[in-house]
Amino acid sequence: MQPRSNQAQHERSRSGQGRADPLARLDRIPVWPYERRLLWIVGAGYFFAFFDIVTISFALPVIAQQFHVSKGTVSLSVTSSLVGYIIGAFADSTIADKWGRRLSLAISVSVFSIGTALAAISTNAVELIIFRFISGLGIGAEIAAVTTYLGELSPARLRGRYTSWATTAAYAGFAVVPFIARGLVPTFASGWRVLFGIGAVGGVTILFMRRGLPASPRWLVAQGRTEEAAEVVAEAEDTAREATDEALPPPEPVPDEPPAERFPIAALLRAPMLGRVVLFVAIWFIYYVGNYGWLTLAPTLFVDKGYSLADSTTYLIVSGIGFLAGAYATTHFSDRLERKYTAATFAGAWTISLLVIGLFVSPAIIMVFGFFASVTVGLLVPLLYTYTAEHFSTNARATGVALTDGLGHVGGALAPLIVLGANTAWGFSGAFIVMAISGALAGALILLGIRATGRSLETAATT
Repeated sequence: MQPRSNQAQHERSRSGQGRADPLARLDRIPVWPYERRLLWIVGAGYFFAFFDIVTISFALPVIAQQFHVSKGTVSLSVTSSLVGYIIGAFADSTIADKWGRRLSLAISVSVFSIGTALAAISTNAVELIIFRFISGLGIGAEIAAVTTYLGELSPARLRGRYTSWATTAAYAGFAVVPFIARGLVPTFASGWRVLFGIGAVGGVTILFMRRGLPASPRWLVAQGRTEEAAEVVAEAEDTAREATDEALPPPEPVPDEPPAERFPIAALLRAPMLGRVVLFVAIWFIYYVGNYGWLTLAPTLFVDKGYSLADSTTYLIVSGIGFLAGAYATTHFSDRLERKYTAATFAGAWTISLLVIGLFVSPAIIMVFGFFASVTVGLLVPLLYTYTAEHFSTNARATGVALTDGLGHVGGALAPLIVLGANTAWGFSGAFIVMAISGALAGALILLGIRATGRSLETAATT
C-alpha cells in the first residue's frame, strides 16, 4: 500500500483536482478540514471578548457608588466602549483586507486585553470611560476578524456550523460572567476589578496561542497568491481524507470574484454592495438597541424595580445559560435551514420574551423568560454574523462585516440613553417594550437579504 501522503498526491493528480480552483476544492470538502485546535484557539479569543462585553453590566451599580457618580455617568463607559468598537472594527478590518486575517486577529486580542487591564485599575469615572473605549477598539476588531476568518476557512456547507461553534465559545463567556460576578462584585470592594482582570489575563494568553494559524485561502486568492492558497487547501484536503478515509467529491466551479483593491472600502461603495451595507447597518443598529439594553442594563433595570443587586444577578445566572444553549443549538441546524428565515423567526421570539418580562415581571418570569430571551440572542447572533459576511466579496468582506456591525453598534451605544430614558419616562414596562420593538423591526429587515445558506461565498457575493 502507498503511504497516505503519496496516495493523496496520486489521487489529486489522477482526478485533476491538484490543478483545480483551490476555492472550489475547499468548498467540496464534507468535514472540518483543519486541526480541532484551531477552533479552540479562535473560539477562546471570542470567549474573552464577549466576557469583557458584559462585565460592566454587573459592575456598574458598585462602580457608581465607589466613584461617587450616578449610574448614568458610569453607563457612559458602555457608550464609549461601543464607540471604540465601531472604530476598532473598521480599522482592524481594513488591515485584514489589505494585509491578512491572521494579523488582524493578533491585533484585536492585544488591544482588548490592554484596555481591559487598564479599566481594572481605573481610579475614577473618566479613566474608566477612556479605558473601556480602548477595550472596545479590540472587541470590535475581534468580532469582525473571527467572523470573516472562520467563514473563509470553512467549506460552503459547513460555514454556518463552524462560525456558530466560535460564537458558542463567545456566549460561554456571557454565561460564566454572572457566576463569577455573583461571587465577587457584591462581596468584595475590588471584586469588579478582579472581574475585569480575568478578561485581560485570558486575552493575553490567547494572543500567544494564536501563532501559526493557517492563512485564509480566499484572501490569498483575492491577493493573486493562488499557489499559496492551493497549498493551504491541499493540506486541508489531506486532513479531510484522513478523517473520512474516503476520496473527496469532485469540485464544482465557483464564480471569480473581484481582485483586491488598494482601498477595500471602495468595493463597498458600488452596487450591489452599497445596498447591502445600508441594509445590514439598519439591521444591526435596530437590533443592538434592544440587545445591548438587555446585556448591559438588565441588572440596573431590575435594581430600579426594587430587586437587590444580589437577587438580580442570581436571576440572570439562570437566564445567562440561555446564551450558551442557543449558540450551541445553531451548530446543529445553521446549514440545514435558510438562515434569513431562521434569524427572522428568532428575532420574533426575542420580541415576545421581552414583552412578557416587561408586562408581567416577577422572579419566576425573569428567570424563565430571561432564559428564553437569552436563548434567542444565542440563536440569532451566530446566524446573523454568518449571514452578514455572506453578503460581501472577499476583497472587502472583513471591511463589510466591520462597517455594518460597527455602525450598527451606534444603536448599542445609544441603548443606555434610549432604554434608561424609556425607563424614566414610562417605567420598567416601557424600557422592555422599547427593547422588544427593536427585535420585531430587525426581524422584518432580515427578510430583505439574499439566500446564501449552502452556497459558495463567491456565488452569494455575486448574486
